[in-house]
Amino acid sequence: MSNRSAFIFDMDGVLTDNMRHHADSWVELFRDYGLEGMDAERYLVETAGMKGHDVLRYFLDPDISATEADRLTELKDFVYRVNSRSMIRPLKGLEGFLAKAADSGIAMAIGTGAGHKNIDFVLDILHMRSSFGAIVSASDVARGKPDPDVFLRAAELLNVPPSSCIVFEDAIPGLEAARSAGMAAVAVTTTNSREAFNPFGNVIAVIDDFTALDPIELVRNIPASNPLTSP
Repeated sequence: MSNRSAFIFDMDGVLTDNMRHHADSWVELFRDYGLEGMDAERYLVETAGMKGHDVLRYFLDPDISATEADRLTELKDFVYRVNSRSMIRPLKGLEGFLAKAADSGIAMAIGTGAGHKNIDFVLDILHMRSSFGAIVSASDVARGKPDPDVFLRAAELLNVPPSSCIVFEDAIPGLEAARSAGMAAVAVTTTNSREAFNPFGNVIAVIDDFTALDPIELVRNIPASNPLTSP
């Protein structure tokens, strides 16, 4: 492992403020198929950042088959892409932040619960694929968030130890995953209130967007933050 630092970004709700589009698409799918038990706010608070199979198991049926979960997730993702295409734009200040981090030699990756079609959809619209040295989807690891596998795999691909990584996350399951990985985190308020992040001792900053964020200052705060691996 090298001694350099890395930033690992969740995608939805971090690179772009699109989590409401995902939530609305889930609700629309559930309504069309007569499925009960979820509204947009519950999705955002309880399962945002999880892969589609886990959302379906959480809200619908813990024993849903992989085939049926694949089918429903693909339908939901199609609805999401159709409805959100004209509204995907980078979070304010993101482009300048990524450029400064790259100029400073900070390695960067994406670690997301999104599938590869949705990853391609967002990154192609934002024209940001070349900014990231690794892209890890929940489908690339055994367990999705809140387990740490996505972030640990991203750190491995970047050849950076977890203790030298900072995760950027908007969702509670993602922050749980970062904490379990032993990584510091920056919490983004696109999905949750600032107060929702209080239980996470590994959060070193809470931001509304990237406009006032200094990547060098963040890296300097990694050793002092001493990320916790337990609540």
